[in-house]
Amino acid sequence: MDMIRSLFGLIEDLTWGWSLIPILVIFGVFITLMSGFVQFEYFGRMFRVLSSKNQSGDPNAISARQALLVSVGGRVGGGNIAGVAVAITLGGPGAVFWMWIIALIGMATSLVESSLAQLYKRSNGDGTYTGGPASYIIYGLGAQYRWLAVLYAICLMAAFAFGFNAFQGNTFAGAANDSLGVDRVWSGLLLAVITGFIVYGGIRRIAKAADLIIPIMAFGYIALALLVIAFNITALPGALWTIVANAFGLEEAVSGGVGAALAQGLRRGLFSNEAGLGSAPNVAATADVRHPISQGITQSFSVFIDTIIICSCTAFMILLSPVYVPGSEGIDGIALTQQSLVSQFGGWVQYLLTFAILLFAFSSIIYNYYLGETALRVMTNSRSVLHGLRLAIIVVVFLGATAPGATAVFFFSDPLMGVLALVNLMAIVMLFPVALRILNDFRAQLKAGVERPVLDPRKFADLDLDHSAWSYATRPEAAALNEKAVPVQPRA
Repeated sequence: MDMIRSLFGLIEDLTWGWSLIPILVIFGVFITLMSGFVQFEYFGRMFRVLSSKNQSGDPNAISARQALLVSVGGRVGGGNIAGVAVAITLGGPGAVFWMWIIALIGMATSLVESSLAQLYKRSNGDGTYTGGPASYIIYGLGAQYRWLAVLYAICLMAAFAFGFNAFQGNTFAGAANDSLGVDRVWSGLLLAVITGFIVYGGIRRIAKAADLIIPIMAFGYIALALLVIAFNITALPGALWTIVANAFGLEEAVSGGVGAALAQGLRRGLFSNEAGLGSAPNVAATADVRHPISQGITQSFSVFIDTIIICSCTAFMILLSPVYVPGSEGIDGIALTQQSLVSQFGGWVQYLLTFAILLFAFSSIIYNYYLGETALRVMTNSRSVLHGLRLAIIVVVFLGATAPGATAVFFFSDPLMGVLALVNLMAIVMLFPVALRILNDFRAQLKAGVERPVLDPRKFADLDLDHSAWSYATRPEAAALNEKAVPVQPRA
């Protein structure tokens, strides 16, 4: 076991240790500049997805809104509560500023990777679609890169479906035990049963569950944060100044100063919003939309919700409470967030936060499971193997919940996520010219007066696309729109 831990420790050092965070930041800046700050250009369009429905009218199809909520449910998890607290404890309040910056940059990266996932998605023949980095590696880069897609799929399944699901189970059971006194075995059983009910329903049931759970989860947590801000409105300017001052070294809250704030902010921000890591595109590909860029814009919004909104809520809950003491090593993680809220509302709020953690953990579990199912499809379509995966996930959630410590159940996830990110970044760098082509197609249609651009796969005959996944473009009601749009000639 020590040898295995050492191996994964080496992988983590080679990825997250020194190379991956700078690469993700540099590539995010590169995409932002080369795309003309696309994440800000279409910021207003992001909010339209909140009222969107599926475009085909097929009752089996997944709408852009449902795909967004599944993605938000995956991104928003224990890291938004415990991760932010750890970032502030180790990096000081300035870490929050760098989380904001990496989110704004990551919005562009997420737009590109999710748009590529949509472009190369495959129809399942029942109104649903499958895709993601494995698909754009195989169909975008070519069959000779299938080995890379398989490597990606194995890492995706191990890191998310097993490692992070165990972690989410552990997070929930720990919170239930600390605040409610519920034994880990009972909370683990409850979570395992609910997980089993959802995962055996496939992506449709996952999407329906997310459609119900995520708005309650997000708006409830935001409302709690707004109450904290309202109670401490006079202290808000000081908290904001502390964040900025600590970020640039004007004030030092912990040893390490700016370096600690920068390192913790970037690392925790990337872990939270997952932009560039290649996980969210798997969900982005399931949506029924008219144009790949539309879903890219939607997934960019998901990053904004995760970090700029939800992580900020946790940050202000902590910084506006008397519990947090800069440089103190006493309380950290979820306990810091819990005690911060208790200081504002009293002991009863622990029960509310425990319920929020349940929703956060559960939404992440069903998202992580779907990533595992998508990864499995790259290697086999066997129903018996899929059944085995579902049973394994249920067992993993239970075992993770009953484990005494979080690090014991997901030590291999961060290193494998580092490998995922490197593989995904390699693919999107090679396919970035294709992403710019479909972005230019989207812009050209908008410029021509088309309110809702449509992808016509016939314009991109040189690409290996599944035309049945874009059948809307050939319908009579779409013909007029396509005639108005400026054609984009394919390039070899």
